Amino acid sequence: MVITFVLDMFGSSNNGTTVTCMRTARILRERGNEVRIIAYIPKDHEDLSMYKVLPCDRFVVPFFDKLILDNGMVIAKGDYKTIAEFIKGSDIVHCMLPFYLAKQVRRVATIMGIPVTSAFHVQPENVSYNLNMGKIKPLNSFIYFLFKKWLYRYTRLVHTPSEMMKDQMIKHHYKNEICAISNGVSNRFKPFFTGKPDQYKDKYIILMIGRYSREKRQDLIFKAIGHSKYNSKIQLILCGQGPLLNKYQKLSKKYLVNPCKFGFMSQEALAKTINFADLYIHSSDAESEAISCIEAFSCGLVPVISDSKLSATNHFAIDKRCLFKAGDYKSLKDRIEYFIEHPEVKNELSAKYIEYGRSFALDKCVGQLEEMFNREIVLYKEDQKYERCYFTSYHERRKLRKVANIIGNKKPCIYKKTIKH
Repeated sequence: MVITFVLDMFGSSNNGTTVTCMRTARILRERGNEVRIIAYIPKDHEDLSMYKVLPCDRFVVPFFDKLILDNGMVIAKGDYKTIAEFIKGSDIVHCMLPFYLAKQVRRVATIMGIPVTSAFHVQPENVSYNLNMGKIKPLNSFIYFLFKKWLYRYTRLVHTPSEMMKDQMIKHHYKNEICAISNGVSNRFKPFFTGKPDQYKDKYIILMIGRYSREKRQDLIFKAIGHSKYNSKIQLILCGQGPLLNKYQKLSKKYLVNPCKFGFMSQEALAKTINFADLYIHSSDAESEAISCIEAFSCGLVPVISDSKLSATNHFAIDKRCLFKAGDYKSLKDRIEYFIEHPEVKNELSAKYIEYGRSFALDKCVGQLEEMFNREIVLYKEDQKYERCYFTSYHERRKLRKVANIIGNKKPCIYKKTIKH
């Protein structure tokens, strides 16, 4: 199978969607598929020689460009003619994000008669929290509407990494066939012995992995440790990058006896850090899955997770003691102190989490995604047989014909009959 992935950035492990796509592409290739990539490729990219790659330009978003870059993301744009030439021969196109590049490629694929699937990796709350309006429900509902309008109304099968996100999509009137499949964890993340670095020998190490952004709520961790009787014993490590770094450096000085360690880590260094840490915190108010949490508990690191209703991560709590009240630093403080004082409970849960983590093996999850691709290919052939499609708006038909003229396709694959979606 020839699979073309479309996303806004590829080749650098600085955000969760890109990391997920890179892992998935590698496994699909190992399973005998040809993988093509359409994305913006940063200068410091990893070796991409095993893929056929179409590099795209960066699209500068007025007013919001710095915020997007601070979150480790870019918005990409391509050229219609180049895209058409590149995706020729693809069995399926998979759009990872609902932005401008995906819209371009989806239209070209439609005209050329290539089936398209999509993925729902970006929660609307990821956008609204960064605008400091995360709790305004009408705004989040409007962003769901925009995502649907831009991409998801035109794709039948949508991959989402958790049942929680599937429920949210249904709640916001998405009529797609939604496939809840975990992004999966690399076999690099498994328990192995590694001693603590000398500077942390006598410290209790608490770890969180994630962007420094409002919805991740790392501020709660600073306050919880700052008010704990074990403050002088705890060493906090926040692995990531993001727009709130300066704020968190100030919070570290204000609340912590031992200065927090900040910074992005390679996958190898991250696996090592997880294995010498004592406790993992996941404090996010909004999360579509949190692969970092799965990586942590797959190594046997016990997590303490926010019980936020907009976070899929709380489903990973196999014991009620692994949950704290969302947005409540005092509740988090109590959980941290409990696990410090009850190492035997933590050790017991650690063994259970190692076993639980095996169900998120990357190869298994990619196999399920591959089945989704094959299903869309079969269904698309049926649509062609009966001249059916999902293009219901007059405006969209005009856009498709315009793109067809640009790429020189005199007989675009746009059918007469439609199915409302």
